Amino acid sequence: MPFARRFVARRWIAVSLAIAPVLATAEAPPTPPAAAPLQGVLTLTAMATVELPQDWMMLTLSVNREGTDAGSVQTQMKQAVDAALVEIRRVAKPGQVEVQTGAFSVQPRYSQKGQLNGWQGRTELTIQGRDMAAIAQLSGRISSMTIARVDYGLSREAREKVEGEVSAQAVARFRARAEELAKQFGYGGYVIREVNVSTDSSAPPPPPYPRAGMMAKAEVADVALPTEPGKGSVTANVSGSVQMK
Repeated sequence: MPFARRFVARRWIAVSLAIAPVLATAEAPPTPPAAAPLQGVLTLTAMATVELPQDWMMLTLSVNREGTDAGSVQTQMKQAVDAALVEIRRVAKPGQVEVQTGAFSVQPRYSQKGQLNGWQGRTELTIQGRDMAAIAQLSGRISSMTIARVDYGLSREAREKVEGEVSAQAVARFRARAEELAKQFGYGGYVIREVNVSTDSSAPPPPPYPRAGMMAKAEVADVALPTEPGKGSVTANVSGSVQMK
């Protein structure tokens, strides 16, 4: 290649390399300005609770068996559950008296020396519903299983009946609190920025059922379990933030 042509090519490459960084810098987007910190934003919560009688009873029955043969232990447990189910199904009714079987386990039993000397099993079933009188009567007629625990709660219908009422109370308290605080800070009012509403139901823990009573119960037929459901509560929580203005 002649000297003049080589010189032109080298000069064109040098110019191109010098321009490329300039073009790249010109095409970069400008850095946005930092957002101004929010002012006059207030975060608060409010709560409301409604108490009502508990209308749902849960009676859990259990059976424990031991033996030298795993199959025999399993058979004895099944017979105990089947006998209980016969009594329960006579009065079972959706929403009033329902039954659900629980865990069914058979595990090896070891001596103090670590040697296998038998098998032990345990299973449960739960009777639950709104007909507490019928469930209490069942506890006296079922002799193949013993009472493990008794719990009370609120039915879905009872919760839904008061959820609207308690939510309205919590919202009203949230709005009143926001109005009051806005005025205390020297503002004339507020605008809601975001808000969350949730409801929950709770009940006091049941008293421990005496183990002596559980053992004696199987020996006395047709003796209804005393029931005292007490009260439960439905709580609504409202949390969020407002822009004071």
